[in-house]
Amino acid sequence: MPKRGGSSAAKAPKQPRGEAGSTPDNLPALLPPHWKDDIKAWIALDAPKFDVGGFVVGDAMHHAFLMGKAEGVLAGVPFATFVFEHVGCEIEWLQPEGHYITAAEAKAKAPVAKVTGPTRCILMGERTALNILSRASGVATAAHAAMSIARAHGWHGKVAGTRKTTPGFGLIEKYSLLVGGADTHRMDLSSMVMLKDNHIWSTGSISESVARARLACGFATKIEVECTSEQDAVEAAIAGADVLMLDNYAPADLKAVSGRLKKRWPHIIIEASGGITSETMADFFSPSVDIISQGALTNGYDTLDFSL
Repeated sequence: MPKRGGSSAAKAPKQPRGEAGSTPDNLPALLPPHWKDDIKAWIALDAPKFDVGGFVVGDAMHHAFLMGKAEGVLAGVPFATFVFEHVGCEIEWLQPEGHYITAAEAKAKAPVAKVTGPTRCILMGERTALNILSRASGVATAAHAAMSIARAHGWHGKVAGTRKTTPGFGLIEKYSLLVGGADTHRMDLSSMVMLKDNHIWSTGSISESVARARLACGFATKIEVECTSEQDAVEAAIAGADVLMLDNYAPADLKAVSGRLKKRWPHIIIEASGGITSETMADFFSPSVDIISQGALTNGYDTLDFSL
């Protein structure tokens, strides 16, 4: 419920991060200029004509506390901030992005932010902001959990998301992977070239596919090839691939094949993929595997519960 009075500032406090805290503090500087247009469009979708509830409560100045009610990593701060700013409110973050909301904090419904403004404006921005925060924090929490498993086992590599993102929300999901300490993998089709089975079948060979890709992308873009056998991986490496994705391998086979490949081509990045989850990931850890990708980090993730 909104509370009377109070003042706020839009900037988050400068303070140490919680358990998730291995990511830079200036992540919002990564965001492209158009991201605010997306937020404006979402707000417009939620209030296309009359806001009768806003008419009922009026413009009296109030404040409300944004409470974290589930354990996990707080993410989505710049997006939620802009939601409230765009509807005419101010927000003061009581916890920084990347803060790990503990079970005790969640049980106590500890506030993570304070929003101040006209009552109708606070309530106008409420659901859009909470929707963004709950999903962004869900991705960051999953990423943090996966990287925590990796570090607990002493694995040197990085857990990465995939391009299995929600259409229209992928930018925030990719951003949230970074908040949680994971790797984004490629951002889109214009990023790293990934040649999968359909590409190979269409051209007739891995070597031909890599040659065509290199002609178009030049030296500045990495080329990754999906390999379902050691023979495929060897052909891709000889053709000049930068990353070998060993797809749908059993753990023992993955370790054996990646070990032989890494010994012959130590400069090539080796990625393990295909049905790997946080529950099974430890079975795939190997000194010769650099990346483990998980589509589940941005596809089917749990959300965190917030309320205002």
